[in-house]
Amino acid sequence: IHDELIDMQIRLIVSFIFFIPSMYISMGHMVGLPNINILTGYNNSMSYAFTLFLLSVPIIFINRKFFTVGYSSLVKGHPNMDSLVAIGSSSAIIYGIFAIYKIGIGLATNNAYLVNLYKDNLYFESAVTILTLVTLGKYFEAKSKNKTTSAIEKLLDLTPKKALVERDGVEVLLPVSDVIVGDIVVIKPGEHISVDGKIIYGISSIDESSITGESIPIEKQVGDVVIAGTINKAGSIKVQALKIGKDTTISQIITLVENTANSKAPISKLADQVSGIFVPVVIIIALCTLFYWLYNGQTLEFALSMCISVLVISCPCALGLATPVAIMVGTGKGAENGILIKSAEILEIAHKVNTIVLDKTGTITSGRVSVDCIKTIDYNNNDLIKVSASLEKYSEHPIGQAIVNHASKHNIPLEEVKDFNSFTGLGVKGVINNHTFFCGNVKFLKEQGINNIDNIQLDSNKAYVLLADTNRLLGVIYLSDTIKPSSAISISLLKDLKLDIYMLTGDSDNVAKIIANQVGIEKYKSNLMPQDKELFIRELQKTGKIVAMVGDGINDAPALTRADLGIAIGSGTDIAIESADVVLVRNSLEDVVSTIKLSHYTIRNIKQNLFWAFIYNILGIPIAAGLFYNINGLQLNPMIAATAMSFSSVCVILNALRLKNIKLNQRKEVIQMKKLINVEGMNCNHCKMSVEKALNSINGVSNVNVSLEDKTVEVTLQDTNPDINTVLMNAINEAGFNAINIKDI
Repeated sequence: IHDELIDMQIRLIVSFIFFIPSMYISMGHMVGLPNINILTGYNNSMSYAFTLFLLSVPIIFINRKFFTVGYSSLVKGHPNMDSLVAIGSSSAIIYGIFAIYKIGIGLATNNAYLVNLYKDNLYFESAVTILTLVTLGKYFEAKSKNKTTSAIEKLLDLTPKKALVERDGVEVLLPVSDVIVGDIVVIKPGEHISVDGKIIYGISSIDESSITGESIPIEKQVGDVVIAGTINKAGSIKVQALKIGKDTTISQIITLVENTANSKAPISKLADQVSGIFVPVVIIIALCTLFYWLYNGQTLEFALSMCISVLVISCPCALGLATPVAIMVGTGKGAENGILIKSAEILEIAHKVNTIVLDKTGTITSGRVSVDCIKTIDYNNNDLIKVSASLEKYSEHPIGQAIVNHASKHNIPLEEVKDFNSFTGLGVKGVINNHTFFCGNVKFLKEQGINNIDNIQLDSNKAYVLLADTNRLLGVIYLSDTIKPSSAISISLLKDLKLDIYMLTGDSDNVAKIIANQVGIEKYKSNLMPQDKELFIRELQKTGKIVAMVGDGINDAPALTRADLGIAIGSGTDIAIESADVVLVRNSLEDVVSTIKLSHYTIRNIKQNLFWAFIYNILGIPIAAGLFYNINGLQLNPMIAATAMSFSSVCVILNALRLKNIKLNQRKEVIQMKKLINVEGMNCNHCKMSVEKALNSINGVSNVNVSLEDKTVEVTLQDTNPDINTVLMNAINEAGFNAINIKDI
C-alpha cells in the first residue's frame, strides 16, 4: 500500500509540473496573464501547437496505466471509469494531432483562416486536464488506504515489546512473544499491561479507556482481570497471564481492523455505470459513421472528419470531470467547515447513510471527568471542596485532579496539608489545620473507623469520593463525564434527517440510560467491548442498513473501520482518526449533520453535472454523424464539435463551483429556559437526590438545583415541547413527591 501511494504521488507531481504550464499557455490570456511572445501570433502557430503537444506527452506517459487498464477493460467488454478516461483523452489527443497537421497545411498554403481555426481548437489541454484531475482522485484513495495501515501500526505500539516476568522467584525481562500462559508478569506504575490476565498481588487503578472508552480509571485488586494495552496508573501489581500474543483483546482489535478494512466492498461509481453503456455506443456510432460515408462515395478525409466529429463531441471529458470536480469542491467546502474527508468515495457513501451509531465517551460526552454534584452532612459545600482538593492536589488520580480543577474554577483557595499519605486504590489522608481528614472510597473510610457512612444513600451510577474527619462522614463528591453542549441539538438535527440513531458504550446500563435520555436517544447498548461494537454494526449491515459510526477512541477503531462511513472526532486518538473516513476537527456532533448534508449536496451536483455532460451529446451526435447532411447540407465539423465539447466541460465546472456557496451549519433553534417548581415532601438529602435523578432523566434537562429550605427545584433545560411543564411535574410526582406549581424564571 505504501509503494502504491509513492507511485501515485510521483504521478501526481509529474502531472501537475506539466499541467500548469499547459494551462498557462492555452488559457492564460483569458484571465489576463502575460503572453509568451514566441508562442503568440500567426507566424508562431506551429510552435504554439507543438509546445502544447510536447507538454501533454509526459502526462500521457506517466498516466499510461489509464490507457492500458481502460482499453483492456474495453476489449473485455467491461468498460469502466478508466475506459472513459482513456477514450476521452485519446479523442482529444487524436484531434489535437489532426489539428497540428491542418495548421501545417494552412501555413504551407498561407491559409490564415485554416491556421487560426485549428490553432484555437487544439484541445490537448482537455486531455491533460482529465488525466491530472482523475490522478488527483486516485492519489487521495491511495492515501486513505495507507492511513488504515498506519492505524494498525499504532495499535501494535500499544502493547509493550518486553515484559518483566517472575520465574523461579527471579524477575527476568523477556520479549512479550516469550511469555507463556501461567507466567507471572510484574507491571509497574505508568506501564502498559502486556498480557490479558488476573491480578494475583497488589491494588491499582487501571486506565482502560483504550479498550472500553471509559474515561475514569477502574480500581483493581487481587482476583480482578486486566487487559493488554491498558495502563497501570498507580500501584505495582503482579498479573498471571491468561491470554498472550494473538489471543489478547488488543490483538483481536488489530485483526478486526485489518479484516474490516480489507472486506469493505468498494462502491461502484456512477460514472462507471454510465460509461459501461455510453462508451461502446459512441464507438459503434463513430465507426458506423466512418464506413457509412465511405460506402456512399465520400472521400476518406470527409468520412474521417465525420468520425472524429462524433468522437470529439462525444468525448467524455465532461463526464470524466463531472465526479472529480464536484468531489474536489465538496471536500474543499468540508475542509472550510472543519470536516476532513479522506477520499472521493466517502461523499458518495455518506448520502446513502440511514443509520448513525454514536460512541458515548468523548463523542456525546466530553470524555473528561468533572464534579457533578456535592452532598454534605452538616458541612459547608465550599469547605468540602476546599479540604478534598487540598488533599487531592498531591494525587495523580484523574478523579482527584477533577476535584482540584473544580476548586480552581470556583476560586476556592487550598489549604496547606501536613503528613500526607496516599493509599493505592483506596484514597488519601492528611492533616489540615491540626485536623486529620480522609478522602477516598467506602472501603478506605470504613478501615479508618468511620461508621456513619450508611446514613447517606450513594448513587452507584456515578463515580464518587467520600470525605471524613476522624469522627464522621462529612460528605460525598459525585463526578461524571459531562455531556457536550452541542450533543442534544445535533441528535435532534440527525432525527430531522430521518436517521436511525444508536448509542454504544462500555459503561453500565444505568449510566448509558441516563446519558441517552438526556440527549434524546431511544436506542442504546451498554457494557460493550470493542469487538461487540464491531459485531453490532455488522449485524445492522446484515439487515440492509447503511451505517455511519462516530467515535474517538482506540476501542472504536474496529467499528469505525467496519462501518460504511467512519467518522472520528478530531480530539480523539490517532488510531481512531486514521481508522475513520471523515475527521471532525471541531469535535462537535453538529459536523456529523453537516457531513451528511454535504454529501447530499455533492451527489446532487454530480448528477446535475452528468446531465450537462450528456445533453450536448444527445443533441450533437446525430448532427456530427451527418444525419442531416443529405437533407440540407448541415455538417458539424470537428472544430464546432470540439467547441461543444469544451462548453459542456465549462458548464460542469461552473455548476460544481456552486457547491462553494452552500450553507452547512444552519443551527436548529432551541429554546433555553429555566423553571421553578414548588415541591412538597422533600426533607433530606435522600429526597434531594431522588428529585434530581428523576428530572435529570428527562431529555433536554441540563441542570437541576434543589433547595430543601425553600422547598423549590430550579430546572435549566432546552426544549421546544409545549407540554414540558406537565412532563417535569409528572416526573416529580412519580418519584413520590408532590409538585405544587411551576413557573418560568
